[in-house]
Amino acid sequence: MKNLSKEELIQKLGDIEWEDFEVKEAKSDVPKSSLETVSAFSNTSGGWLVFGVKKEGKYYDIEGVESPEKTEQDFISVLRNGLKFNKKLEVKCQKYNFGEKTVLAFYIHASENKPVFYDNVKNSFIRSGSGDQRLTEQEIVSLYRNSSFGTRDKELTDLTINDLSMESIKRYRTYPKNIKPEHHYNSFSDEKFLTKIQALEDKKVTFAGLLVFGTEDAIGKYFSDFRIDYLEIFGTSYEDAEKRYEFRLSDYPNIYEYFFAIYERIIKKTDIPFELKGAFRDENQPQVKAIREALVNLLIHSDYFSPMKPRIRVFLNRVEFLNPGDIA
Repeated sequence: MKNLSKEELIQKLGDIEWEDFEVKEAKSDVPKSSLETVSAFSNTSGGWLVFGVKKEGKYYDIEGVESPEKTEQDFISVLRNGLKFNKKLEVKCQKYNFGEKTVLAFYIHASENKPVFYDNVKNSFIRSGSGDQRLTEQEIVSLYRNSSFGTRDKELTDLTINDLSMESIKRYRTYPKNIKPEHHYNSFSDEKFLTKIQALEDKKVTFAGLLVFGTEDAIGKYFSDFRIDYLEIFGTSYEDAEKRYEFRLSDYPNIYEYFFAIYERIIKKTDIPFELKGAFRDENQPQVKAIREALVNLLIHSDYFSPMKPRIRVFLNRVEFLNPGDIA
């Protein structure tokens, strides 16, 4: 379980928006809205739910919990007794004293078996920005399917090579041709090459091949809301920024095109000296390599069948890669 120090709690209370942090007044009892947040954190990437704090616009006031021991036990009982939620949920509480006032913080883990809901399946939520969003029926079905069958990357679609972007494939093949021109894969036809890398099988496009090389129309047949959420925030936190974001990346047709668009934006936003290696930029500088590997890891391991989208947040002092498919 993650730990949250008192200093970190105070820092989070100073920020405008956190995707893994939510406060509730909860002065005398457990608020019903906290159940929505529990569902949202469980179905997304986990997060901290804090009792005893009141939000007033951009600011937070510490009100305290009147009976912290009772509130803690009541809340944990709701999560663990199997009566309110469809699954018994693991949670651990941390207490903080601010003078005579007590604040409770509960860490809600991301669930391996989604969806998590209370009372009935319609009360299934995900975390989006700093709010809890109710899942649609289609999104709920998607979560059930993913929990039951896991990844579908190697399953086949009914699409053919004609549904893939020849421009993306050409661009993909250009890099190894420049780096290792003698490699025997370079002499393969596009169809044979795509079969070798498991983007095609028996002349049908795999889901992995579709996501990496598909055209916008082809991907839209299977993924109604395919996108990667990339924001640049002009500040070291949301609070530092005068507005929520300075730049939001436009949509791109497939993962490969997203990779280059995001990679170039991040490299430009970070303080990395441009160095040549032959005719190309040196991609093995430590900072460049770290960014590339983190981005590739996010794009490859995200669950695109899930309603939650991979997210990238570029602050002035760091880059955050948020992968809803990673529940570790």
